[in-house]
Amino acid sequence: MSKRNKHKMSENFESEKEQDKDILNSTDNESQPAQETNAQDGQEAQEEAQEETIESKLANSEAQVADLKDRLLRQMAEFDNYRKRTMKEKAEIILNGSAGVVTDILPVIDDLERAIANSAKSEDYNALKEGVELIYNKLMHILEQKGLQKISPKNEPFDTDFHEAIAMIPAPSEDLKGKVLDCAIDGYKLNDKVLRHAKVAVGE
Repeated sequence: MSKRNKHKMSENFESEKEQDKDILNSTDNESQPAQETNAQDGQEAQEEAQEETIESKLANSEAQVADLKDRLLRQMAEFDNYRKRTMKEKAEIILNGSAGVVTDILPVIDDLERAIANSAKSEDYNALKEGVELIYNKLMHILEQKGLQKISPKNEPFDTDFHEAIAMIPAPSEDLKGKVLDCAIDGYKLNDKVLRHAKVAVGE
């Protein structure tokens, strides 16, 4: 082979190498935008997924708020009804609370009416007195069953929680000083609550 041919072959080889480089560069340049496009698509898809997740959470939160609001309104309505019902029941108790006591006293009223009617016909004072005492004892028994207690504190130490001093009188002995010597009007308490203080004279 002549030198000329060798030189020509070398030139052809170099030309082919340059063409191969151009092809490779062209392929690289074409693949790079494609990779960038794929990366952008992936990022956009991720952002869309995040937005969907946020929207889903927001919708769930709004549903929970609506449910809680509905439950709160129901509870408020129920409480308002309960308050009105309680006030009505309390008013009825105040208005009719003494109905039971009055019902129990009605027989005593009947006895008193009979005693008044018979007193006009009878001149037996002792019989009339015994009848009144029976009626009185019957009335006190009914009231004691309802929790009424008499405060009759003669010879007891003076106690301002239950007694009201209306007079101070000389004590006949040292041991009676500061004690109740006389009870002008008995006091009463209902279930340990004082309804009326006993009006007493105290030794000094």
